[in-house]
Amino acid sequence: MTEDEVLQRITVDPAIFGGKPIIRGLRFAVEHMLGLLAAGDTPEKVLTEYPFLEAADIQACLAYAHRSMAGEQVHERIAGAKAS
Repeated sequence: MTEDEVLQRITVDPAIFGGKPIIRGLRFAVEHMLGLLAAGDTPEKVLTEYPFLEAADIQACLAYAHRSMAGEQVHERIAGAKAS
């Protein structure tokens, strides 16, 4: 899966968490995933504690963070793609 393909797992819905980026339309924010990983949780632990998530969801959150830190306007691009 390419980075662009994996980023399609990240969605923005104004009705969920005030439009924060979320994973696959679920009530699980990218911000929350990054917080878990930053706190030292392993991907395996996250997947065990949240069985509805998939490894590609973690990869999508990391790709989102990477592109955001690189200066891309990923949030607006994802929101725009969903509106089209």
